[in-house]
Amino acid sequence: MNSEEDQLSGNPYLPYPARIEQIITETEDKSLRTFKVVFLNKADGERFTFLPGQFCEVSIAGKGEIPLGMASSPTEKGFLLFTVNRAGVVTRYLHNTKEGDILGVRGPLGNWYPWEKMEGKNVVVIGGGFAFTTLRAAIVYILHPENRERFRGITVVYGARSPGLLLYREELEQWEKRDDVNVHLTVDATDDPGWPYNVGFVPAIAEQKITACDDSYALVCGPPIMLKFTQPVLENAGFEPERIIISLEMRMKCGIGMCGRCNIGDKYVCTDGPVFSLAQLNELPREY
Repeated sequence: MNSEEDQLSGNPYLPYPARIEQIITETEDKSLRTFKVVFLNKADGERFTFLPGQFCEVSIAGKGEIPLGMASSPTEKGFLLFTVNRAGVVTRYLHNTKEGDILGVRGPLGNWYPWEKMEGKNVVVIGGGFAFTTLRAAIVYILHPENRERFRGITVVYGARSPGLLLYREELEQWEKRDDVNVHLTVDATDDPGWPYNVGFVPAIAEQKITACDDSYALVCGPPIMLKFTQPVLENAGFEPERIIISLEMRMKCGIGMCGRCNIGDKYVCTDGPVFSLAQLNELPREY
């Protein structure tokens, strides 16, 4: 059976072959890089349909695979974006690849943000560190001309440890210039006297900038400590638990619920998530 026939058979273990078309160094310390990849087979790309919030398993032959949230929006045709933090064996190997190298993409996996429920609503996006990847995909999706009228105002609160660790700087600047997006950037600390934005942790800045629910949904993704302290901020602002949408992509492992390493209570993050409402999480053990 050839590769195309394998994919049509629905084999969940078989990755699509893809080529690295571009590598973008995102941060000053070079720990975060964005990989623009294209499918080797056109038919694979046509079959690969997804919505922001989903993830993939990205593999390197002989090295292993890692779960990565998709930083690209389905409105961006012909390629996928993955922003990778250099941390383990596979991610370090990825950081040493070059444009033109081949890797595997297995997916799309997991669920997505509740796009139908968010139609006609304001959307608040809160992210920290390199967990901003799928949130970037969500913002690009909302701002696309074909989708923009489906949603009302957009508020973005995004922070990193320092200015040099913020992702997608050019896009952040473009979003700041728009009348229909309110962007609030922050860093934990900086020695730069010319830093024009906020200084403080993401939950504290969110508390300053988001004072009312105003018929909104909130999309939140970040490290566990940020999630913990952002939840009460949103609840105090009037957000119902059903409208606080949290991505737990940092818990993902095999992607198909086989290894059992991502479970929270009776839920598997990779198959039941990674996107959950706070109402759903409140029914589970506080393990995230």
